[in-house]
Amino acid sequence: VFLATLINFIDRLTIAVLAPVITSDLHLSNQQFGSLTIWFLVAYTASQGLSGRLYDRVGTRRGFSLSIVVWSVAASAHAFARSLGSLSVLRVVLGLGEAGNWPGAAKVIAAWFPVRERAFAMGIFNSGVAVGNIVAVPLIVWLQLQFGWRTAFLVTGGLGFGWLLLWLRVYDSPERHHSITTEELALIKEGRPDDPGTRAAGWRELLGCRQLWAIVLSRFLTDPVWWLYITWLPKYLSDARGFSLKEIGWFAWLPYVTADAGSLAGGWVSGRLIARGWTIDRARKSVIAAGAVLMLAGIPAALAASAGTALVFIACVTLGFQRWINNVQTIPSDVFPERTVASVAGLSGVGAGLGAMLFTYAPGAVVDRLHSYTPI
Repeated sequence: VFLATLINFIDRLTIAVLAPVITSDLHLSNQQFGSLTIWFLVAYTASQGLSGRLYDRVGTRRGFSLSIVVWSVAASAHAFARSLGSLSVLRVVLGLGEAGNWPGAAKVIAAWFPVRERAFAMGIFNSGVAVGNIVAVPLIVWLQLQFGWRTAFLVTGGLGFGWLLLWLRVYDSPERHHSITTEELALIKEGRPDDPGTRAAGWRELLGCRQLWAIVLSRFLTDPVWWLYITWLPKYLSDARGFSLKEIGWFAWLPYVTADAGSLAGGWVSGRLIARGWTIDRARKSVIAAGAVLMLAGIPAALAASAGTALVFIACVTLGFQRWINNVQTIPSDVFPERTVASVAGLSGVGAGLGAMLFTYAPGAVVDRLHSYTPI
């Protein structure tokens, strides 16, 4: 799942890293480029809820296989785009496929780990986001400089097919996996509440839970912070800080190193606190609150005099966000039975996508009119 997430973000970020080249080649304005993210997010948001439902019905193995085939085909097809319209269609298909990664990953974590280990396991999977960002920038810039931006899409889009072969060979549920022992299965189920049900919960049942709405609202309010940086950071460094494409390749990955550290540390700390006797609720919320404080560094980042200082503050934001999201994404498996975890995670992703859509389009419009990223 870590590898799937890494590939997911490489495929998603290819267009952001190549934004200066693509916008010039296809004669796109900042606002038009921003609209591509909106098309992606519309499909991504709708597909989060549907994918979670799909995974709870057909299982993680088949659900993940379908998701990665759809997004890998779409990512590769970007190489043949000739206009804003064709790029928009491909971003829709990419969003439909990529959305399945998150409810699928949450269901894998719920299935394979005892409660006290889930946040750290979630941190390992979530670090694929940061590592994907770290790897994507220099890899994509190198591919573009050597072979052109169209070839870059073909190479990054093809990664998912290699992953699929590995997935089908090694993954199955704990109850069906040929390598698992009775002791290991007992450890995995340690601390779980009894859940005699086997049917995935219906929409009405889930939407009546206030815990679900708390998770959805938290994602709605805070995921836009992450989307701002993964969508606009390369363009911001080019427009506002005067970076060349090569300089973006050298430096734009730095905030994702701290994001990786935040993801792993956030999971480890909450698991450690639970092991020391803290309640799950108190441990999760303490780490979430600390992450929220770190995200305030976005304010001095906007006002920093130098690019280096701005990057340091942005690195604090990404560190804080990953501490935050790692524990928020673990809560569905803390609160809900395994048979509904993917559905809950998918609905929380709908909240995240709606918040991101409302916020992510704004930078292009503001920059085109005010010629400044500072208000954003």
